[in-house]
Amino acid sequence: MTASEPTIEGTNVELLFSESELQRRRDHIVEFIEETIETAGADRAVLGLSGGIDSTTVAYLAVAALGPDRVHGISMPSSVNPDDDETDAERVANALDIEFDVIDINPIVDAFVDAAPDHAADDRMALGNVRVRTRAVLNYFVANAEDGLVLGTGNRSEAATGYFTKYGDQAVDCNPIGNLYKCQVRQLARELGVPEDLVSRTPTAAMWEGQTDEEEMGLGYDELDAILAVHVDGPLSKSATVRTLDVPESAVDRVVELYETSTHKRAMPPAPEPL
Repeated sequence: MTASEPTIEGTNVELLFSESELQRRRDHIVEFIEETIETAGADRAVLGLSGGIDSTTVAYLAVAALGPDRVHGISMPSSVNPDDDETDAERVANALDIEFDVIDINPIVDAFVDAAPDHAADDRMALGNVRVRTRAVLNYFVANAEDGLVLGTGNRSEAATGYFTKYGDQAVDCNPIGNLYKCQVRQLARELGVPEDLVSRTPTAAMWEGQTDEEEMGLGYDELDAILAVHVDGPLSKSATVRTLDVPESAVDRVVELYETSTHKRAMPPAPEPL
């Protein structure tokens, strides 16, 4: 079966690719990265490398497209699990034999905190977004200096729910895995040979200590992917989605809420209509 045959385990919804379709998708993304770099006249690709499944998968695909000498991974740990992030990211970089740097963003974030009004530093979400946007600035600093493009690491599930920082982790030149749901990214990662502990690592945006994607969104990625596929992106009504997936109405409502309230993140900044 292919992704066009909307199976999350325990349901009749198949989101995973057949072996042939998976290979076709892999080749398509590799070609996309190669063509994007060549069309821009760039020398290489730069990406933030956290050791998580999304950035790791993009790094593997970039090496397949460009070769290791034209890929630069940057780990930007903060006070949020710096040792774990650096270790996993370094493992990926060493396995792929790509250029790799670690940049401590703590002094930069501290400078923002010192410069901002006192109450801003007390807002956990605002401070978390500063961390993410700082990483984006550094990605572009390095990419501009090396005549490179910044590869995004966001997936379709994150984009649909707005689970990204505006002008942060989606401030990129292209999104190689942007058309893949999270479960499909995991499947592709396994096909690429990504170590299983990285494939199954708990997803986090590293915005604050102990933060995880699924806890913040209020549901797991498998459930999220299925609801997105059949209801938000697909044709099923709310009641049919509940029956088909055997999920509570509240889960469907939550996904719809995430999608609708994040519409502004997926559009260009609005301007008044011309007079």
